[in-house]
Amino acid sequence: MQKATWDSIVGSKGKGAILLKIAIKNADVLFWEPSCHTRREDLFIADGVITATGAKDNEFTADLEIDGSGKLVIPGLVNCHTHAYMSVFRNYADDLPFDEWLFRKIMPVEDALTAEDAYWCNLLSCLEMIKTGTTCFADMHMFKNQSVRAAAESGLRAVISRGLVGKTIDDPAAKSRLADAFEEMETAAGNSRISFMLGPHAIYSCGRELLRALPEIAKKKGIGLHIHLAESMFEFDTSMQQNGCSPAAYLDSLGFFEAPVLAAHCVNLTDDDIKILAKHGVSVVTNPVSNMKLGNGFAPVTRLLGAGVNVCVGTDGASSNNALNMFRELSILSYIHKGLEKDVLNLSAGQTLRCGILNGARALGLGDITGSIQTGKRADLVLVDLNKSWLQPVNNPVSSLIYSANGTEPDTVIIDGEVVMEKGQVKTLDEQRILFEVNKIRKRLI
Repeated sequence: MQKATWDSIVGSKGKGAILLKIAIKNADVLFWEPSCHTRREDLFIADGVITATGAKDNEFTADLEIDGSGKLVIPGLVNCHTHAYMSVFRNYADDLPFDEWLFRKIMPVEDALTAEDAYWCNLLSCLEMIKTGTTCFADMHMFKNQSVRAAAESGLRAVISRGLVGKTIDDPAAKSRLADAFEEMETAAGNSRISFMLGPHAIYSCGRELLRALPEIAKKKGIGLHIHLAESMFEFDTSMQQNGCSPAAYLDSLGFFEAPVLAAHCVNLTDDDIKILAKHGVSVVTNPVSNMKLGNGFAPVTRLLGAGVNVCVGTDGASSNNALNMFRELSILSYIHKGLEKDVLNLSAGQTLRCGILNGARALGLGDITGSIQTGKRADLVLVDLNKSWLQPVNNPVSSLIYSANGTEPDTVIIDGEVVMEKGQVKTLDEQRILFEVNKIRKRLI
């Protein structure tokens, strides 16, 4: 008898039907407590929620049963900082100083992008993230509704921020972009997988009065703030000259941290800065590959974790990484901080994986929804194929994910109980059409 697939069952139920019940049998499953470990469990999913692990309710009848033999089930990876529309700039402006890369190369071509261009580039990024095991991402963008549109079509869980610039809240640029952000929130109001933050770009592109005003707006909306912070020495030195203090201390003086904050990069921090971030519960997104590639350095991840700061992980955009592959990012994160600190115990495989999943969910305000495999949480899951030759023998599954995996191992991806990738084939997106459209854009612009 032919084994049922997602497509065959959904097709038999009619177009637009929702698969209600999934059973994953005979898999190794990743759990966080009491420490990061795996054990053999069956998982049961109904209406997008994990209803049981281990023994099932006798009343449970699966619509789809997935054979988990040779697979490791993990909570989906969480990419906490990226610019999904920038995928067309992959391998375009490499090996340049940060200021030249951003202001002379990237920004001029960005200005030539259309909203439709951004849509296709976003889809390419969504495709890449699903294929490499990411189920949730935080995006900062500059094209109204296009990140929302692509995320919704892909099935990914997303936290969207319209990039904000301007001197004051009444500045035309700020007013226009805030209006875009509010419109996006209304557009996506019916999609439970999409939520929002406000996205002031950085202290050098947002004025003092705008930065003062945004926390109160965010609190009224019940959302957080997503900002680039202390990414380069140029930003740090300029803040010292203009504000008499570091970028983090400057934001603190403005009351910026009174709302929940997701701070990307945080490479150049003083000891006092780390205390400020810890005091206010700021979540720091380290982007190790992008920060190295642009010559900006290394975030003080060990000191941040030691101070109790919630450290999560992002890839940044494809123009500076040049991938959105979180397995690659996590592996490099662990290696570089072991080497920097000359401490083999620093950022263990389990601790690194936690940064890339559970800490990320918490940073995005989704800790009650996703980030761990337990009854009552949404089913955002990745089945990793352990039979790849470079993972064998699997002496330690957690170590395999950080020290051996390269991002090609995800076999099946489930988001909110929907199978969005099955046996390596993404079900929600037309891969060939996306590649065709993005390459048309590349030829026109680059």
